Amino acid sequence: MGSAKESRSHDAAWFKATFSDNGGGCVEVALGADGVAVRDSKDPDGPVLRFSDQEWCAFLAGVHAGEFDLR
Repeated sequence: MGSAKESRSHDAAWFKATFSDNGGGCVEVALGADGVAVRDSKDPDGPVLRFSDQEWCAFLAGVHAGEFDLR
């Protein structure tokens, strides 16, 4: 997963996860033909991380498997 690219993007259709809190600790995601983009919802004009579809699927699999849970 080390090939995420940082850029800026204003034309994507961004959405927040349904589990996002209203305390500002959220990220937004945009799905595109070339992969998935992620940004900080508090800074929509800030940097955007881009992941290939394969990288994003690996990340989601890790989330579902509990790899990132606090112990």
